[in-house]
Parts: sequence; structure tokens; C-alpha cells
Amino acid sequence: MKYMTASQAVQLIESGDHVYIQGSTSIPEVLSQALADRGCELKDVTIYAAFAVGGREAPFCRSEYKDAFNVKSLFVANNVRKWLADGYGSTIPAFLGEIPALFRDGTLPLDAVLLNVSPPNEEGLCSFGISADLAVSAVESARKIIAQVNKSMPFSYGDALIHISRIDAAVEVDDPLVEVPTAEPSPIDVAIGRHIAEMIPDGATLQIGVGGIPNAVLAALKDHQHLGLHTEALTDGVLPLLESGVIDNSCKKVMPGISVASLALGSRRLYDYMDYREDLVLKDVAWTNHPFRIAQNPKVMAINSAVEVDLTGQVCADSVGTRIISGVGGQHDFMYGGSLSEGGRTFIAIPSMTDKGKSKINPVLAEGAGVVTTRHMVQNIVTEYGVAQLRGKSLVERAKALIAIAHPSVREELDRAAAERFGYAFLRLK
Repeated sequence: MKYMTASQAVQLIESGDHVYIQGSTSIPEVLSQALADRGCELKDVTIYAAFAVGGREAPFCRSEYKDAFNVKSLFVANNVRKWLADGYGSTIPAFLGEIPALFRDGTLPLDAVLLNVSPPNEEGLCSFGISADLAVSAVESARKIIAQVNKSMPFSYGDALIHISRIDAAVEVDDPLVEVPTAEPSPIDVAIGRHIAEMIPDGATLQIGVGGIPNAVLAALKDHQHLGLHTEALTDGVLPLLESGVIDNSCKKVMPGISVASLALGSRRLYDYMDYREDLVLKDVAWTNHPFRIAQNPKVMAINSAVEVDLTGQVCADSVGTRIISGVGGQHDFMYGGSLSEGGRTFIAIPSMTDKGKSKINPVLAEGAGVVTTRHMVQNIVTEYGVAQLRGKSLVERAKALIAIAHPSVREELDRAAAERFGYAFLRLK
């Protein structure tokens, strides 16, 4: 291993380079800071920022560095969100599962990668730990690999491995990983979770996201049997099901007996659980999120969230009007793969109202809102008031079903909007 200081390691970065910075909760903060410290001497360095939860704003997102670093976000993460909103960077729309191909075929040129890895094992292999996702393809595609070797990083199996001979510069650190507190489900989350859990059969394969609603779903599955896990993000919510044996992966067709994810974000307890665990692997996101691979598993239950839904079933999940607030992640991949799975079902789970008292079910999407899941693909929309099963339903039948699970205070308004839009075809259903 070629050990050196962080300031020495980032000397490998030159003006005009394209750099990928590892994401999830494993941003290599020491290397990122060292790179930012060179902001006065570099120019036109493109930084690809991935899905990530940063402990602070990215250090290169400073006005005096606006000509040194050009941030191109592959998912609008919290550490670059304000920088992008202020117009200093931009986002690249893409399904998360398709981004690795953009690196591999050179559509997104890549010169260097900043990694956060575990100490090497006896075979000289370091693990990317909790972030295989885009890091696997980035390492394959880049000329220069710069890594902080972090005592706090768990060793995970699967695709997220690199031999020390591949690392051009290494920096020893003991930098605690960002921890994402387990979201405590609200009473609304619990109600939504129960609605969904009632539709999940024993032997199902789960794809589940992050937050109070996913945790409520998982908590409601404690009496199920022989569940499997093939997901994009691994969170603390699955730990009770793994530890109790409810998730045993015995019915999966793809890697039976193994829990599969592409990244992890949670508490130290989750990271410790992952350490050297051979029945849990992290895979390249192009592999985990491939719709036809997802579809090979039986009874795939894909559970995702949204910003808003319109009366025809169009789902916006990445923006508030024209303002991009996140990314599409794997929602499309799992909604499509789940729909192709034998016995599979897909869900968009949302509270009926935002925290500010605005309905999440609206006559039309907000002006400029992006459609992540189309009306042609959506199956079930779930709020605390029930499940709107839209598969095979006409537009007017969808509108009626969605109004029935909207917040009672807006149903009359939605009813009028549907009648005006669809005319007698809607009125005859009343």
C-alpha cells in the first residue's frame, strides 16, 4: 500500500480531471477536504457526486472555488443540494442502475476516484464497505484510485472489493461513518405500513427504501415467514427481520440464502452487523437494479415513496415543481422489475398530506414536476386511508380510487377537478 498524507494523495488530481467521490454514508471526507484545499490552484475539475448522506456541506462547494470545481450530481444529495439550488452546479438525470454504463462506455469520462475503504484483509483486499453502488464501475473506469483506508469501515463481501495493488495513493484514517438515525414511524406511517404488509405474502422478496414508512412496513412483517431481501439500500429496519430469521432468503431465485443490497445507510449497529458477514453482499448497482434480474425473483414487493401523485397515477419523486431535490434512484428499476416478477406487486407509499398541510394527491402535478413512475407502470398507491389499486383501471376509475384515499379535507376539491377533467365518464361512477 502506498501510504502518504491526504494533501500528498490529492496531488494526483490535475486541472481538467473528472473525479468520482464515493457516496452513501461513506463520503471520503478527509480526501474531499484535501482536494478542496487545492481549490486555489486547480481549474475545471469535474466532480461527480453520487447518492450520499454527508455530515456537512461538501467543502468544495464554496463560491471562491466555483471555477475550480464543476459539480455534476448524479443524485441531489444533502451535501451539495444548496450549491446546486444556487446555480453553481447541475444534475445529470439518469436511473441509478444505468449510471455505471455511463462510466464504463466513457459517456461520463473519469480520471480519478476518491474512495473510503476498509483496512485490507489477509489477501490484500480492501472493501468499499457500505457503498458498492456506483463505486464499483467508477473504480473499473478511472485511471487513478485514491483511497482513505478507514478503521471505521466494515468489510463487506460481493463486488465492493479492491486489491491494494490497484490503489495509487492511500491515506490512513479513523473517520467515523455518518450514521442515519432510525426513523421512528408516526401513527400515519404505521397505518400505511399495515396496509402494505397485509398485501405481502410469505416467501416474498423485498425491495424497500429509507424512512418512517419503510420501517413501519418492516415492523409489520415480524410474523411473516421466508422473506427475501434484494434491495438497493440496506437500513437498520431490516435488522430485526434478519436476526429473527423472518428474512432467510430461502425462496429467492437470485442468490438464494443471501441478502443482497447495493449500499447501506444506518447506525453503527448496522455497519457492525455487516462486517465480514458472508450471507450479506453488496453488489454493483447495475447488477442489483437490473429490472430483468429483479424479475427473476418470485413475489417481488417493491415499496417506494413520492413527492406527489396526480389523479391519473403519475408519480413525481425527485422534484418540487422545477426544483430538483433528490434523484430517481432505483424506483423505476424496481417498479418495472417488480411488475415483471411472478406474483410481484409494486407500491408507492405516501402520507395523504405533507408536513405543511398540502395534499400529496393532486388534480395535476405541480408545474415543472418530473414524472419518475409513469401512469402506465404504477400499480398501488397507499396512504393512511387505504390502498388505491390502479393496475388495469381506466383514468376515471383511477381518479375515483385515488380520491378515496386522499385526505378527507381535499376530496371534494379533487372530485370537482376530476368531474371537470373527465366529464360524464367520471360522473357516471358516482
